Amino acid sequence: MALLRRLAVNAPRSVRVLSSAPPSRDDLDLSFNSPKDAFKSKKTSELVRAYLVYQICSINWIVENNDMLMKRLRQVVGQRLFEAIMKATFYGQFVAGEDQNKIRPTIERLRSFGVKSILDYSVEEDLSQEEAEKREVSASISQCGDTQEEGQLKQYHVEQRFADRRYKVTSARTYFYLNEASCEKNMEAFLKSIDAVAAITKSTGLMAIKLTALGRPQLLLQLSEVIMRARNYMQQIAGGTGNVLTHHKTIEDFQRYFGDHSTKPEVQEFMKKITSDKEGVLHIFPWDRIVHLFPWSNILDKDMNLSDSFRVPDPKTGQMRRLISQITPKEEEMFRNMLRRLNHIIQIANEADVRIMIDAEQTYFQPAISRICLEMMRRYNKEKFLVFNTYQTYLKNTYNEILTDLEQAKRQNFYWGAKLVRGAYIEQERARAAAMGYEDPTCESVAATTTSFHKCLKEILSRVKAENNRLGIMVASHNEDTVRYAIELMKQHDIKPDERVVCFGQLLGMCDHITFPLGQAGYSAYKYVPYGPVVEVLPYLSRRANENRGFLSKIKKEKGLLLKEIGRRLVTGQLFYKPVGTYTPV
Repeated sequence: MALLRRLAVNAPRSVRVLSSAPPSRDDLDLSFNSPKDAFKSKKTSELVRAYLVYQICSINWIVENNDMLMKRLRQVVGQRLFEAIMKATFYGQFVAGEDQNKIRPTIERLRSFGVKSILDYSVEEDLSQEEAEKREVSASISQCGDTQEEGQLKQYHVEQRFADRRYKVTSARTYFYLNEASCEKNMEAFLKSIDAVAAITKSTGLMAIKLTALGRPQLLLQLSEVIMRARNYMQQIAGGTGNVLTHHKTIEDFQRYFGDHSTKPEVQEFMKKITSDKEGVLHIFPWDRIVHLFPWSNILDKDMNLSDSFRVPDPKTGQMRRLISQITPKEEEMFRNMLRRLNHIIQIANEADVRIMIDAEQTYFQPAISRICLEMMRRYNKEKFLVFNTYQTYLKNTYNEILTDLEQAKRQNFYWGAKLVRGAYIEQERARAAAMGYEDPTCESVAATTTSFHKCLKEILSRVKAENNRLGIMVASHNEDTVRYAIELMKQHDIKPDERVVCFGQLLGMCDHITFPLGQAGYSAYKYVPYGPVVEVLPYLSRRANENRGFLSKIKKEKGLLLKEIGRRLVTGQLFYKPVGTYTPV
């Protein structure tokens, strides 16, 4: 922290003076057709590079073989020349630099043009498919084995064919568990990123983390299965289906459900733990999804044992049965280690005034990730936005999940922060559901996903004022129509850009024609800023190439804007234009 204070004191005088000056603001062109507004932060050489990279991303053969071509180029020209070529092309376009010091100029330039940063240390292991599958299968099965049990939900168990979680995924980083030491190393990398955000972004930055980087995937699978089995159990008690939030039950309802078994000591002990919240909704232990079955408020307790906690009375026999598959004492310790790492990261972020976004992952991990994230919000978001969850709107049930989480935030009185995305795993999710024989969790089309996104966005923004601005959302989208829709909703609900409850996010090197006009017009705009050594971020660059190929229509527009701006500078004698920003982010 002393280092951070020194960095703040030693900040350039020009920065400190600018911070007190009235901020520059431009009018926002909602057509996003102004090349000058889009690229005033770029040197002409950077515009040429961007056009070249987009052109390459339009060539299918190169994109399909980009991993092989990069490795072959590295072998032919050697490490030093290879890095120089990458910095002049793909790396320079999509990555800010190798380390905390080298990314500073990029972050400061973004800031001077009204754009804030979400930092991500994008180093990845370059594993073969065989090695990835081997690691994932090994780390997804308890030492007790993966035996068939009554009530088991097969989607929350590892499947060899989909053990390489990179399958059909082009826009998300994947961590594969090796051991507890590797998770500690990942935690240290996240802590360094917090230092970088705090030192460089002047308390405006965010940091993204993935929970699979911090623990054994088996534990997320088992916890996710518990949550879904608990919901099924509640639906049986309620005599219906749907969101358990609507199932208002009394003690007498539970006694009738258990019948004669309600007099058994173990059932009576279970019933004693039922409490109700201020709305009169019952909790069987104080926790899950408003109608609570287990002690989620205690999940961060280092003494909590999963095996002992997740038990419910069997309505047929009255005997207590586990909802979690078997887990060893060592695996219990691994679970506590995962939560300890996450808790430590958030504590340090809180001290450094850096907000944390917990990324969404596959549906078979997501119930556990969202549950843990909400508990962190409940603990740390009492006075401000610190922890944000991520919601993928290509999933059919996302709207219901958001409704339930909003209600929990209201009842338990914490700031609710969300990043709304379309999602990264749709093709993999569809293929896995079809192969394993469970219901496809995804929306049926691109249009349905957009409808889902807009429905969620409308619901959240309609509640902002009623909740006294205690709801915050990042609209993480490269879709112009979605950005326009969000701005329209902000106007409808009288949400001002400088209230900072709505922000927008796009990737570094992509959709500058959206991000920069937003930031320059006074909206809260972010770039997702990856950094790391050239060779170690090659998997990230490979995904960016594939992702750009998937958005050829968007690339076509951006390429056209790039050519117009290069042409304008050529005609007006500004080829050697030097960007100097006078904007201050909200």
